[in-house]
Amino acid sequence: MILAKIFPFILWFKGYKLDEFKLDLMAGITVALVLIPQSMAYAQLAGLPAYYGLYAAFLPPMVAALFGSSRQLGTGPVAVVSLMSAASLEPLATAGSPEFIAYAIVLALVVGIFQFSLGVLRLGMVVNFLSHPVINGFTNAAAIIIASSQFSKFFGVYVDKATHHYETMTRVFQAAMDYTHIPTLAYGVSAVVIMVVLRKINPKIPAVLVAVTITTLFSYFTGFSNDAYVPVSSVKAPGIEAKIHEYNEITTLINTHGEERARIGNAADDLRKAESGSHGGGPSVERLELESEVNILTVHMAHGKEEAHLLRKDLRDMKFEAVKEGETYTFYPKGTIPAGLETDGGTWRLKMKNAVLDTSKLTMMGGGAIVGKIPEGLPTLSMPDLTAKSFFKLLPTAIIISLLGFMEAIAIAKAMAAKTGQKLDPNQELIGQGLANMLGSVGSSYAVSGSFSRSAVNLQAGAVSGISSVVTSMMVVLTLLFFTPLLYHLPQATLAAVIMMAVIGLINVKGFIHSYKAQWYDGVISVLSFLVTLYFAPHLDKGIMVGFVLSMGVFLYKSMRPVVAELSMCEDKVLKSSEYYRLKGCRHISVVRFDGALFFANASYLDEQVAKFRSERPDLRYILLDAKGINEMDASGEEALAMIVDRLRAAELGFAMCGVKGQVLAVMERTHLLDKIGTENLYPDTKNAVADIITKVHTDSDLPKEGCKNCPLTKYIPA
Repeated sequence: MILAKIFPFILWFKGYKLDEFKLDLMAGITVALVLIPQSMAYAQLAGLPAYYGLYAAFLPPMVAALFGSSRQLGTGPVAVVSLMSAASLEPLATAGSPEFIAYAIVLALVVGIFQFSLGVLRLGMVVNFLSHPVINGFTNAAAIIIASSQFSKFFGVYVDKATHHYETMTRVFQAAMDYTHIPTLAYGVSAVVIMVVLRKINPKIPAVLVAVTITTLFSYFTGFSNDAYVPVSSVKAPGIEAKIHEYNEITTLINTHGEERARIGNAADDLRKAESGSHGGGPSVERLELESEVNILTVHMAHGKEEAHLLRKDLRDMKFEAVKEGETYTFYPKGTIPAGLETDGGTWRLKMKNAVLDTSKLTMMGGGAIVGKIPEGLPTLSMPDLTAKSFFKLLPTAIIISLLGFMEAIAIAKAMAAKTGQKLDPNQELIGQGLANMLGSVGSSYAVSGSFSRSAVNLQAGAVSGISSVVTSMMVVLTLLFFTPLLYHLPQATLAAVIMMAVIGLINVKGFIHSYKAQWYDGVISVLSFLVTLYFAPHLDKGIMVGFVLSMGVFLYKSMRPVVAELSMCEDKVLKSSEYYRLKGCRHISVVRFDGALFFANASYLDEQVAKFRSERPDLRYILLDAKGINEMDASGEEALAMIVDRLRAAELGFAMCGVKGQVLAVMERTHLLDKIGTENLYPDTKNAVADIITKVHTDSDLPKEGCKNCPLTKYIPA
């Protein structure tokens, strides 16, 4: 049915009943109760304001279900893709800034275009290039990175991100040792305890929603968030005004340099395009000067960012006590309150951002961090500003995110299909995921994928069709329209707890052991992918690329050196590898099995192995090539085989082949190699070949008959 290929959701309604709709309705509502808080948490992991998670949960779940092949897969924000998005975009713009948000939306569009293209071209098999050991190592490292990235929100501390994730974590622990906001830590720990206990009591209880509801209510009634906005004159710390002034000057200079670098960089790009079209040879002096200016500005910005970081750290480390008179606050460094004044008993800190501070309205924090105001209403539907330059800039990252996201989605879908008996089409799933990202970006969504936890909830709730995902999207719409004020007091520590609990399931230590048991090199690749990902984080693509290169290296090495085994008869009267099973071979006949395609990369290896067998057997009279394992043969393979035949014939040794497959035989016929070997030297199977060769070598030759009585191969032939 052609229409069903284009609109696969048509098949949902074949025999669909009211009872099934009720199941889908309840499943959709249940998933939404998990998705709404999770999506907000994952958006912050992606470096975006929390409400962008709701935007990513608006269109993608519905679109992926309508055009995908899985009826239970829950699509939306997920931890690994969120972290990958943040890591890839942070070098381009400051997290949370309008430019960063714009890049995130464009990235979702590029991811969608790539996935959709793969699906339409029926290229879903490309995900096979990422091996399971690599994905296992990467996923375990990503889970640790994601969980540890939430520690700052757990402890209520604020630090600048360093070049490497482990350096950032060092800053977090140093800040936590200096000062931990105990109420924030209490909210985070409480949320974890609530979710763990409820999951043990009954996994069907929406533990995430319960934890969010309880902590939000406590936050509201206890005044967990307590910010004050004061002029710099109300902060009685010696030298703070000069320090803020210096910080503002450096930050302004960084922004100015950034704008200038962007302008000059665009001019250099324009010149490069003009030069490439003019066929004028090398780069012009003008372009080289512009590129030099860009490099100089980059160095100045790097120095400025380091100075700004040190100033931010000094200002963040300051702790204050507040004296309140009416509605007016005055802040003094801790322990310096003038005699006769009473404080509110709390510890206050200056809220620092990467932007210029408004000295007439500094934000002083006396409580914990909350989500705050979420814009009401649906996101504005508009096409992202995708240009050729931004497309190619984001494409390498988009490819990795696309493949990782799709691998996660299809693995989940396959696991559920095994339980439901549903037939899956990986290419159709790629189309669904691609459209979800493309249309989602129109609704201000960042990159999304299939979620293991929400898909499991969907399946456990009894979802029958993708209507459950449509219901989930509708619930998100209702939340955006009417219920966002209820999320205002949601503690950031609770969202951190939600993320940490969600990624615990990604940690799979047994996967390393399993890979090692299968093949030692798979275990090594898995561990190296894990370590490289951890070390280079937040540049997660390094781990994937190292794992991919190692996997391809092993594949190429094995392709260049396939199994070339000499066979002999074992106790079961079956020919097996004489070296592996330590079997005695025939002195005069060598049965050689080649496993793999005979092509340019390994053709010389077959020649080397045949030469080795000849040197080890001075009495060798005949070589039988068992070709059952040869599936393909190219020109190099055919040439190598022809040379082997020539050398053996020149040495007056016999040569024959058995079990030759049709596609290999066709190559031999076209190149006349078959004429050289002779059809009389081709046998349908090993048994017939060995029987005939034994007759030629042991019976019809001039060899001493006594020396052939104990030949192992004679026992292979029935009397």
